[in-house]
Amino acid sequence: MTRAFAGLHHADEPLLLPNAWDHASALALAAHGFRAIGTTSLAVAAAAGLPDGVGATRDQTLHLALTLGSEPFWLSVDAEDGFSDDPDEVAEFARELASVGAAGINLEDGLGPAGRHAAKIAAVRAAAPDLFVNARTDTHWLGDGDDDETLARLDAYQEAGADGVFVPGLTDPARIAALVRRLDVPLNILYTPAGPSVPHLADLGVRRISLGSLLYRRALGAALEAAAGIRAGRTPTGTAPSYEEIQRLSGRGASSPG
Repeated sequence: MTRAFAGLHHADEPLLLPNAWDHASALALAAHGFRAIGTTSLAVAAAAGLPDGVGATRDQTLHLALTLGSEPFWLSVDAEDGFSDDPDEVAEFARELASVGAAGINLEDGLGPAGRHAAKIAAVRAAAPDLFVNARTDTHWLGDGDDDETLARLDAYQEAGADGVFVPGLTDPARIAALVRRLDVPLNILYTPAGPSVPHLADLGVRRISLGSLLYRRALGAALEAAAGIRAGRTPTGTAPSYEEIQRLSGRGASSPG
């Protein structure tokens, strides 16, 4: 695992990880002071016209990692369940991510067998030892949020070598704090506007806070609002980077507007 990226999970403040969906969004976030950027599988899938969470975007995910891996920020890649049930195939994908410069990988269990997910984590750890493995359980995302099952799965993933664990959908402060006390590795929580604030999550002991697909969905919502407003004769409000600013994100000067 890249030591500097791992260290961000043990700093005075939790790592707030915004999730980008392409080169421009990642570079724009980095330019605003975010030292680490994640990707969001929903946006990668949506851009390709494919469903999220069904293992359909292996190539697109690897291509995005190749695009972003050499940029001056730490990159954590959302790899769904590793795009395979075979731990060796997942390990090979992780090795490819590490080779193009990724510092971390996020692997979700999708409520499949905990033993199978643990085997994937162990295989990734052996194949790409420098990659920070963030092991996600979907007990609160897809399941009924049973605390005992959540802890049992996270214990198995820690034992398999996960560097951090992720429980999206968990928002109750008391349950978050209790889980922090039981874990040996940093806890990652998915931020939601209806849940605890970032300072509150920090006080609870959360060490990594992901934004998931929120920024992508907000951007799409803003585009729809602007288009509808223009059609209705209103002037769009809010911040919009200039054409030249977007061009500079790719290291190119301005040319004809597009």
